[in-house]
Amino acid sequence: MSEQSRSEQSSSVENELQLLEALAVTPETTQADLAVRAGIAVGTVNWYLKRWSKKGYIKVRRIDRWKWSYLLTSEGIARKAKLAGEYIEASLALYRQTRTEAKRLLQSVQNAGQKEIIIDDASEIADICRLTCLEMNIAIVADPDRTRDVPVLQIEGAQLSLLWPQPKSKPS
Repeated sequence: MSEQSRSEQSSSVENELQLLEALAVTPETTQADLAVRAGIAVGTVNWYLKRWSKKGYIKVRRIDRWKWSYLLTSEGIARKAKLAGEYIEASLALYRQTRTEAKRLLQSVQNAGQKEIIIDDASEIADICRLTCLEMNIAIVADPDRTRDVPVLQIEGAQLSLLWPQPKSKPS
């Protein structure tokens, strides 16, 4: 399976799980409120609700014009538990993959005699990289203008790369 299709599948599992959790917390609600709480489009919420109703995961009852009651059935609760397991498994796989790649890149920093690095990202992936730096005794420095000769651990999505400082040219 390609990384993109794995990412799309993970996103789908996360969306479905968030929506099921929103239903479990507030069964009497509107599709618009569910969309906001799950962070997905109203049309996607509608699609899931119709699909789950056909599969027997939820029972639907109209309360008023826009408000509905969505009751999770035992099958729906089982589906939610299965999705939670898949989400945890995917999260741990991403964590392990990130740690392995961060260690590999940071080992090359150490091999080059560097003891400091810049991480200009605030994502959860960056948090994993910061923990790896601590473990490997590599200091993280703040240098937004990149004035120091320190490598930068660049994070794009779940991809890591190192940017090495360019040698300064001597004035002629």
